Amino acid sequence: MTADADIIIVGAGIAGASLAWAIGDAARTILLEGESHPGVHATGRSAAFYAETYGGPRVQPLTTASKTFFHAPPPEVAPGPLVAARGALHIAARADPSLDALAASFRAAPVATHSLDAEATHRRLPILAPQWSGRSLWEPECQDIDVAALHAGFLTAARHKGASILTDARVTTVRHVDHLWIVETAAGTYAAPILVDAAGAWADEFAIMAGLPPLGIVPKRRTVIVAEIDQPVDADWPLTIDAGGGLYFKPDTGRLWISPHDETDAPAGDVQPEELDIATTAHRFEQTSVARILRIERSWAGLRSFAPDRLPVYGFDPLADGFFWCAGQGGFGIQTAPAAAELAAAALLGRRPRGLAAEVDFTSYAAARLR
Repeated sequence: MTADADIIIVGAGIAGASLAWAIGDAARTILLEGESHPGVHATGRSAAFYAETYGGPRVQPLTTASKTFFHAPPPEVAPGPLVAARGALHIAARADPSLDALAASFRAAPVATHSLDAEATHRRLPILAPQWSGRSLWEPECQDIDVAALHAGFLTAARHKGASILTDARVTTVRHVDHLWIVETAAGTYAAPILVDAAGAWADEFAIMAGLPPLGIVPKRRTVIVAEIDQPVDADWPLTIDAGGGLYFKPDTGRLWISPHDETDAPAGDVQPEELDIATTAHRFEQTSVARILRIERSWAGLRSFAPDRLPVYGFDPLADGFFWCAGQGGFGIQTAPAAAELAAAALLGRRPRGLAAEVDFTSYAAARLR
């Protein structure tokens, strides 16, 4: 069998789409998506924010390296900025040391944060309950991301650079024969010497299908509700994050998007919110705020996939010739996508990282670390 491309990428969510863009015309690429539309799972269910503290200090280099892209993306991806000002307010209950721990963990990082006293905290978010409003940590460079435009821009730019993007192409079998990966799908059979696992929540399942042992990338359910509260919602309120990891919320068109920041192991699939998680979300918000929820208008859940060390996984697997990982992006895959894609593309194409990823240490994220 002859090769149909140099590279086959399985999964057209934000990971696969951004990687196809970063590869560009340096290789012939086929992007295979099992659904009718790319990005219907984790990518399409994101809370859509950019925060350099999110994911922790070891993820921060990828997030920070992506900042200039979001403010001034390449014209082939978007005609203008993909972010809008928001700001993040990190809070904690009075006896909770999490706020101090968060500040300490980023003290040596190039991340803009500063402490606010009770008065300044109240000005930023007047609905905080007294036991939560004693002080806070302000992250002024947090932004809202236009995820739909970002994802569509990556796909459009990749297509213009020669990538073939096939939907309704769910993979049924994978074989490695004579240095070619042969991928059979509902849309046809394709072969290439390099196969990229960008399958998101299905990453380990796909690796097993390809004959490799899994890396331990676990999908975890994340719940979001959209709530009407008993006070007017100011569109300029910040993204508010419990530094202890129990809650975050932000305004959107007169309502609040609220998540309990849950991470419940769940099988890969079209995950739905659980009633208990919805109730937990409402309860945690009302413990944090003087506002009360009048009505939950809608809710959804998405999957965030984590490697054992909670860092993303990029690079060739040492156990199989030409099998490349682009997975385990957790909840930070969108805000790190530009730099992560350039870093992964460099490893894939055998070149030094350049552009956004020039100063990022690849070894922290290399797939080989988990073998």
